[in-house]
Amino acid sequence: MSDYYVYILASRKKGALYVGMAKNLNRRIFEHKNEIWDGFTQKYKIKKLVYYEKCEDKKTAGMRERQLKRWRRAWKIELVEKHNSDWKDLYFDLN
Repeated sequence: MSDYYVYILASRKKGALYVGMAKNLNRRIFEHKNEIWDGFTQKYKIKKLVYYEKCEDKKTAGMRERQLKRWRRAWKIELVEKHNSDWKDLYFDLN
C-alpha cells in the first residue's frame, strides 16, 4: 500500500476552490503553482494549497475526492477553516 492525498486548492481566502487527488503531493502542487497543465486551476489562478489529507491507498483517496467534489461549497470552506483558519498556503510546510 502506498499513500495518496486528497487536497483543496484556493485562489484566495474563500475564492475559487479545486479538489484533487495525488500520489506525490509535492510534485502535484508544484505543477499547479507553475501552471504545467492547462485547465481549471490555471484559468482561475488556483494555486494555494489550503487543505490536504492522507489516504491509505488510491481507492480510498478516489472515494474521498469524489465525496468532497459533491460537497456544497460552504461545507468545503468550513472544512478548510476548521483546519486552516488563516487560509495559509500549506505547500511551504510540506518539505
